[in-house]
Amino acid sequence: MIPLIFLASLLTLPTDTFGAPTDVVPAQGQTISLLRRNQPRDVVEWSALAKTQRDNLIAKYSSSTTKKRSTGYNLIVDQLYDSSYYGSLAIGTPAVSFDVILDTGSSDLWVASSTCGTSCGSIATYNPSSSSTFQNLSTPFDIQYVVGYAAGYVAQDIVQMAGFSVSNQGFAVVDSMSDGFLTSPVSGLLGLAWESLASSGQMPLWQTLASSNTWDSALFAFQLTRYKNDTTAQELEPGGVLTMGYTNSSLYTGSIDYIDIPGTPSYWYIPLTTLTVQGNSISITSGTTAAIDTGTTNIAGPASSIEAIYAQIPDSQPATGEWEGYYSFPCSTTVNVELSFGGTNWSISAADFAFTQTSSTECIGAFFEADTGSGSPSWIIGDAFLKNVYSVFRYNPASIGFASLSSVAIAENGAGGTVPSATIGTVSAAVTDTSDAPRRYALSASFSMLIFVAVSAVLLL
Repeated sequence: MIPLIFLASLLTLPTDTFGAPTDVVPAQGQTISLLRRNQPRDVVEWSALAKTQRDNLIAKYSSSTTKKRSTGYNLIVDQLYDSSYYGSLAIGTPAVSFDVILDTGSSDLWVASSTCGTSCGSIATYNPSSSSTFQNLSTPFDIQYVVGYAAGYVAQDIVQMAGFSVSNQGFAVVDSMSDGFLTSPVSGLLGLAWESLASSGQMPLWQTLASSNTWDSALFAFQLTRYKNDTTAQELEPGGVLTMGYTNSSLYTGSIDYIDIPGTPSYWYIPLTTLTVQGNSISITSGTTAAIDTGTTNIAGPASSIEAIYAQIPDSQPATGEWEGYYSFPCSTTVNVELSFGGTNWSISAADFAFTQTSSTECIGAFFEADTGSGSPSWIIGDAFLKNVYSVFRYNPASIGFASLSSVAIAENGAGGTVPSATIGTVSAAVTDTSDAPRRYALSASFSMLIFVAVSAVLLL
């Protein structure tokens, strides 16, 4: 979550629930699927079934007294042609499911309240009075964005996701926001960055689970799909998968290349060491860092670097009007871009480099100018890159890993199918958030939400 003061220069720039409890609680170590699809199942569900069988057999026959842990997954929805990706979770007693943007660029979980009024439109809202486990912490919550705001108060309740239940999870109940801030069916945002960025002062859901040894492995991972170049794509399409506590080996090939966070974890940020466009190197200042942000659609960088990128593309030029900060280029040009974070070189597909087409011949590129300010990562690497890799976010050591997508994962791009819906499943592991609350209050802004809202507004014009 990038502080508002660092975003002042951006004024010109144009989420099945898994794990809500039932009366039947299966043994820990079981991977639970919230989505009940008709046969045949897809490879993610088959792999989860296989893992469940193996884990149950080991638990049944092993003489080990080691504490059993667990894993889970959440099927994602691709919203508005790759502009955002959301999953689902459940809050309260009885549990009610909500769709939330999955955002590794911020740290707060917040949902729209039933008292939000007309500014929330027709989106599903959370009703605190309907939950017997709700607690109002009476702490104000206010996030200011360049394009709007969200405000309310900090609370606690039971939150379930991907087969995990956290009691006393802190989150924000938003009862006021800018008109049109969220696009239905999304009801809020799940921040997946580190606690130090949380405006609410609450430990993020993922960090509670990772730090409590609830997961088999203290990490979560993403595979995101691509539909932006599919002319038959709908506004909502299957978006891939978020796994918690394990990596899905059917979705990547080779090894995972991990890069440590080079300081105190806040954002998921790592060094950006090399960048090439059309085979030519773009100068990168030593010590440059990049935030890896699932909540941002495109890729932002310093003005001088963005200018150098488009200088490698003949007939490209700065865009104007609402597109200020972006560049246009001939759609007929295939642009080859590679990034490295100190290890493997990773490619961005030409389809992802071309953000959108504005005329029969002109396209807008995915790289755009943004000054994030001193103390923040100077590059924000969003979904235009992340659709091209399998990405892993590891708790300890704090690091980010990338791997090449498997043929199975690649085949899901544009494949269509049933769009995951927010449903209520079963819990395989439960913990209690014992962190102090409230701890602090900070005014901040999520860069990733800024980009999502801006892009959504453009796409809906």
